[in-house]
Amino acid sequence: MTNADELKSSGLKATLPRIKILEVFQHAERRHMTAEDVFKALLTRSNFESGKSVFELNEGQHHDHLVCMDCGRVEEFYDPEIEVRQRAIAAQRGFELQDHALALYARCVRPDCPRRGK
Repeated sequence: MTNADELKSSGLKATLPRIKILEVFQHAERRHMTAEDVFKALLTRSNFESGKSVFELNEGQHHDHLVCMDCGRVEEFYDPEIEVRQRAIAAQRGFELQDHALALYARCVRPDCPRRGK
């Protein structure tokens, strides 16, 4: 029986959010989870210096962010050399890196940037 079928047999519409929540419970190590636990399993929150917070689906893949200081556009990127270098820097200073969030702040150079020149 698929997740959609399970939801329908329970009298619920098989919406994408419901399917995702069901998957969280199916793969969770703990049987009982709070709403906050489910939220954290599904979404990652990034807070940027501009005061802007964004949420994104937690797909388990680490990435960093490039943030435009003019238009606010956020672009994801992953660079294995940066990841290796960050771990090396932490180790050189006597730390074992557990997690990190890297956000680079820049000005957009796209000619069609909607906020350029404002």
